[in-house]
Amino acid sequence: MTMQPPLPLAPRDARPIGTAAAIIEDDTGGRVFVHGNLAYAWDCGDAAARRFAAVSLVRIKAATQLEVAEAFAVKPATVRRWETWLTDSGVVGLLGERKGPKRKSKLTAGAVARIQTLRDGGASYRAIAAQTGVSEGSVRNAIVLANDGARTEETHPATTADVPPGPQPAVETDRPAAGSEDLPAQVPVLADPVDRSGERVLARFGLIASAPPVFTVCARAPLAGLLLAVPALTATGLIEAAHTVYGELPNGFYCLDTMLCESVFRALLGAARAEGAARIDPPALGRVLGLDRSPEVKTIRRKIRCLAESGKAGDWIAAMAARYVAARPEQAAVLYVDGHVRAYQGVRKIAKTHVPRLKFPAPATVETWVADAGGDPLLVVLAEPGASLAAELRRLIPELRTMVGDDRRVLVGFDRGGWSPTLFADLHAAGFDTLTWRKGKTADIEDSAFVEHTHIDEHGRHHTWALADTEVTLDIADGPRAGEVFAMRQISLFDAARTRQMHILTTRRDLTPGEVRYRMGSRWRQENHYRYARIHFDFDSHDSYRADKDDPTRMVPNPAKKTAYAQVEKARRAVHSAETTSDTELLAAHSPQPGTSVVLTNAMINTINADVHAAEAALDAATEIHQAIPTRLPLAQVHPGQQVLDTETKLIHHAIRIAAYNTAQSLARAILTDTGYTRADDEAHTLIRTALAGSGDIIPDHDTGTLHIRLDPLPAPRHTAAINELCNVLNDTNTVYPGTNLTLRYSTKSHRPPRPNY
Repeated sequence: MTMQPPLPLAPRDARPIGTAAAIIEDDTGGRVFVHGNLAYAWDCGDAAARRFAAVSLVRIKAATQLEVAEAFAVKPATVRRWETWLTDSGVVGLLGERKGPKRKSKLTAGAVARIQTLRDGGASYRAIAAQTGVSEGSVRNAIVLANDGARTEETHPATTADVPPGPQPAVETDRPAAGSEDLPAQVPVLADPVDRSGERVLARFGLIASAPPVFTVCARAPLAGLLLAVPALTATGLIEAAHTVYGELPNGFYCLDTMLCESVFRALLGAARAEGAARIDPPALGRVLGLDRSPEVKTIRRKIRCLAESGKAGDWIAAMAARYVAARPEQAAVLYVDGHVRAYQGVRKIAKTHVPRLKFPAPATVETWVADAGGDPLLVVLAEPGASLAAELRRLIPELRTMVGDDRRVLVGFDRGGWSPTLFADLHAAGFDTLTWRKGKTADIEDSAFVEHTHIDEHGRHHTWALADTEVTLDIADGPRAGEVFAMRQISLFDAARTRQMHILTTRRDLTPGEVRYRMGSRWRQENHYRYARIHFDFDSHDSYRADKDDPTRMVPNPAKKTAYAQVEKARRAVHSAETTSDTELLAAHSPQPGTSVVLTNAMINTINADVHAAEAALDAATEIHQAIPTRLPLAQVHPGQQVLDTETKLIHHAIRIAAYNTAQSLARAILTDTGYTRADDEAHTLIRTALAGSGDIIPDHDTGTLHIRLDPLPAPRHTAAINELCNVLNDTNTVYPGTNLTLRYSTKSHRPPRPNY
């Protein structure tokens, strides 16, 4: 039979509770319908009957505990508490009356006003307590109440969840910053999001494409600061490229825009893995997404798996990189390429490789990263097991040209792992210039050739080095250019201790020696990305535990070849030892005692050289065995059953991490360059992380088409001032929140004035 949703038998103005029940609450009371029939009703103020209806819906399995809690505007723990009361004491137990006084009886409104008047007159706490008949502690509480205005009365946990749904109480927020005088002064605190139960039911049956973001006016939203990231996130091209490559996700409640925004927001909060969603309050993150709650871990995994099945993660990252380069061509004038080894700690049979941080071989995967002049990541590809950086660079040449998008020459920098004169010639022929350290021993440059050179970087800082600018030619030993030579420019310098010379090779002739040295040293910015991403974005985590079989026909080094070569080296050492012993014996035989003579016969010489002949025969045999062993064999013969980790899922998560890192970097650079914050060099990233996790007011205005984010002040006034300047910069971008027509507008609240200290 074809699955169909249930018929809408409940009244039109009823709110659904799951798929079987509905509720209506108004000034007269409330009513619950089950399959269109009136099942429970209560009058206004009858808390026991209301709680009985909620518990009964769970008991008859008309709705889940979570659905009932959402419909009755309480927490699931409160529904469980009601059920316990009903089981232990019957309906009477649902009254839930608090024992003891219901309020602070002496601190009436009149008493608070009198205490404040006496305090304004200069009276001390002790004198006020004596005149009003309350304790000094109550006097302090009254002063706080008077200074802060009306406060929401603290209630017992058993009754905090009994607030009926409807408009939330509005409280006056802090005084708005300049430029936000047109915003409402009173906003409901932690207002409930729009009920999306109906859309969730339709999405369960695939009847809607997705649930669009709908924002509710809300004050003190816990994670409102995350919305500061939206302009920078949009600039990364993550969402636009995803739509170009993947299109849309299948029908469901969460659309592609929502899933990507949620993933980046979660990464910026330090929970980049899908499991990190369990550590973030779903309603709080849902308010930022314009939904009633954020997706669960299983939903995130299911959506990521849906994208991974298309196998287009590489195209997605390439499209993001091309868009980034087109928007920032000056940053793409230099590209840094480096390999990153990600160690594996699972139980899969993964190929081993040398892990630099561990300093020994271990199961690991190798990734090749491409970064711009500032060290920001642009592109990542999963390297073939055992591939060298030089081989990966040669494989990346077409992708680099596609990413750059034109015929301009780009400087490509890498470390000694990419040393290959053949590669240098290939890069030059493809329109790229090389920048790398020279590998191997070479003759030192005369000290007289070193001259001081100064370079001024993009931040205005001066760098001075003693450099020597010379020319070198390299021999090409392999490939179609074997036997040719390749000329390069060499910039030589001393290390910090001036104990040895180091040499930089490049094909750029127009750069000054100081800029060549600065560009080579800037390659370490890429290492900064690795370190920062490991700390804040779970860079080396296992985003997927799935693995596939490795290609059994792939040719890999034959381990027997290494073992046979060890025997050859052992035989050579034996020959050398035998020759040394033979020479010593021959010397002794040729040098008799004075006054004596010795006649050397062939038999004596053969006896002395016998060990040498035996060692040479063993060396010849070992060499023949070594040469007969094939250098490479199919993987199935060497490591049967070897596996490779799921690359698509990892690349998808890397795309999200690239966007998150570039978003944080963009905001930190704005703090550094556009706000005048004096400690930006040391505190920009920390300040951004603090602001993104901060609270604020979310105020949509559909009449003007704006979504205003009014951020709560940070602990230090100078931090708030810096974020306020950042808000002005972000307002100039006129960014539209993804999936809506609302333009984002940002402001900050000012700090409260200090209370007088009498």
